[in-house]
Amino acid sequence: MLLAVGLAAGCSSSGEDAGLPDAGQVLREASEASKTISSAHFTLKVNGSVPAIPVQDAEGDLTKAGEAKGTVKLTLMGNLFDGEFVLVDDGLFIKGPTGGWQQLPAALTSSLYDPSAILDPERGVAKVLASLKDPRTEAREDVGGESTLKITGTATQQDVSSLVPGVTGDVPMTVWISEATKRPVKASVAMPGDATVDLTLSDVDVPVTVTPPNG
Repeated sequence: MLLAVGLAAGCSSSGEDAGLPDAGQVLREASEASKTISSAHFTLKVNGSVPAIPVQDAEGDLTKAGEAKGTVKLTLMGNLFDGEFVLVDDGLFIKGPTGGWQQLPAALTSSLYDPSAILDPERGVAKVLASLKDPRTEAREDVGGESTLKITGTATQQDVSSLVPGVTGDVPMTVWISEATKRPVKASVAMPGDATVDLTLSDVDVPVTVTPPNG
């Protein structure tokens, strides 16, 4: 169910012919760096309509084990839900502005966005970075106060579908990689109908504890 967004600004140079690092090498380093991430703060934003993703916005903390907690806005059973969530022990709990916590049925949970894929080396960010086709380093940009390399390329349906449901073919993808840590800072996937799905990661490896809610 869930997942992020960040705004990039401050281009300083563009094109690999402008002396920027080779995109393939940067992505290989970023993929390896992603495999070591144990936890992170994430934001997910769906810009436009993506029917396969009921989430509009989500923000919270995530562990490599797939546990997560935070806030989310999504369409649930035909209604707009805006509240808190906890994903732990394969159970999804939600809490609206009023009332207590409710656990969603497993069948319903599986139809929502699955954040456990994000830090999974075999399904998430690390896999997508390693397999991005025709990558090109476009520029140096500042994202959230961090110097990054902006790289564009094409993600295949097979590689990106776990991270972004609803992909029906190859899709354009842009990633921003930290020059200092080689870790991914932001990813943006272009979807049909001019929609985009944006994911950002921050506070990498800051300890995160997720426990089932009470009441």
